[in-house]
Amino acid sequence: MLVADKQPSIGLVAAGFQTQEKALAQLLQLPLIKKASPAYELLLRFTNDGLGLEPVDGRSGAVRVDFAAGKSRHRRVYGGGKGQQIAKAVGVQGAVRPSVLDLTAGLGGDAFVLASLGCEVALAERQPVVRALLADGLARGILDIDAGDIVAAMTLHQSDALSVMQAWQGVAPQVIYLDPMFPHTGKSAQVKKEMMLFRQLVGTDDDADKLLGPARALASHRVVVKRPRIAPDLADQKPTYRLEGKANRFDIYVNQSFTK
Repeated sequence: MLVADKQPSIGLVAAGFQTQEKALAQLLQLPLIKKASPAYELLLRFTNDGLGLEPVDGRSGAVRVDFAAGKSRHRRVYGGGKGQQIAKAVGVQGAVRPSVLDLTAGLGGDAFVLASLGCEVALAERQPVVRALLADGLARGILDIDAGDIVAAMTLHQSDALSVMQAWQGVAPQVIYLDPMFPHTGKSAQVKKEMMLFRQLVGTDDDADKLLGPARALASHRVVVKRPRIAPDLADQKPTYRLEGKANRFDIYVNQSFTK
């Protein structure tokens, strides 16, 4: 995800989790406040369910990362396994489980799906608040009896996509996955809630084109770009091939084939 030009004002509400609150306030350079205030547009708050982000006016509930329940559990149990389009796009086949670098991780939904299929997944998310939500979800998820082994295969980098690629050392990721922010027409309240808050934080993705070239240079096997079905090619570069769904598509840029 890519950072909005004008960031909303955010306050971190003191809710009795003093150690976590103090550390996060220092990390994000946010004020620690006693209660909700109209001086802030968004609030971060720790509860027994983890770190959540919510609008100050209470028009929707908190957005948080939970790999053990909700949407993540449903995708893990009923998602379709290797038959999913995302699995085909990254090259999951036979015994092949590619290593993946997800450079636009967001709340980690797609990364979790890939990890549940057996891929080792590195994640980058440059928006600091979104990254904090993701880090909190990973820390809780690894303790879950069902999701823990999957979350253990997910590693979060504390930097932005370009910096992660520039600093990469050792064996290159076999697949680099990009899912830049785009307008969403989903009807569910959950999608609307997440997208509403993300739009305030993330804004547009005008510089997403800059990721494709370095990604193609780093990935050993392929770059996969998730796009709206009718969106133009990222950076005006035609992919090797596409996998199309009803609303989205995956553009695949192949460097070399996998050996089954």
